[in-house]
Amino acid sequence: MSRNKDGYADSVSYDESLDERPSDEELDAAVENLRSRGFDVVVVEDGDAALAELRERIPAGASVMDGHSTTLEEIGFMDYLMEGDHDWENRHAEVYGIDDDAERQRARREAQASDYFLGSVNAVAATGELVAADASGSRIGAYPFAAENLLLVAGTNKIVDDLDAALDRLEDVAYPLEDARAEDAYGTGSMIGKQLIYRQEAEEGRTTLVLAKESLGY
Repeated sequence: MSRNKDGYADSVSYDESLDERPSDEELDAAVENLRSRGFDVVVVEDGDAALAELRERIPAGASVMDGHSTTLEEIGFMDYLMEGDHDWENRHAEVYGIDDDAERQRARREAQASDYFLGSVNAVAATGELVAADASGSRIGAYPFAAENLLLVAGTNKIVDDLDAALDRLEDVAYPLEDARAEDAYGTGSMIGKQLIYRQEAEEGRTTLVLAKESLGY
């Protein structure tokens, strides 16, 4: 299972000081602050355990959609969604099986309201806020409200001191790496087009953050 940044970390300049894993004490404090803001938080040892947590949390028959996430790819969730032995309604396969561009775009919007929407964030502030961004908003559009249940996965390398540092991490770590990936994958770079600061979850049990104690994603 891939645990790297697909080689981009070796060729892209980014702020490595904003991509370091916290001490156990710092992690515990961050988890407490996240929970105080209404997020359910589960800490696991690694990506394999994160995948197991996701599999356990999504019931048979649930509709499942994802926003593009290097983290979900690294832990093996995307392979499992597309090829694994599950009884979920795979909205990803349905959406991207549509040939017509306009119809596919409509289906992507509808899929944001799936029973379970999965993704990641670009930064986790130790003070309890989550920061995520997209070029188009197709991922983070589901986060604030549309999805019935939101499951987010992040490596603890995304934990930084506070909201200001989280915004810096978005600009100085996540963006340059994602820009390189997008250029390689699509032939055109990315941009920080739409940005979310997720400060509070008011609906009990709706949003779960699975934190894996290893370096994952951008």
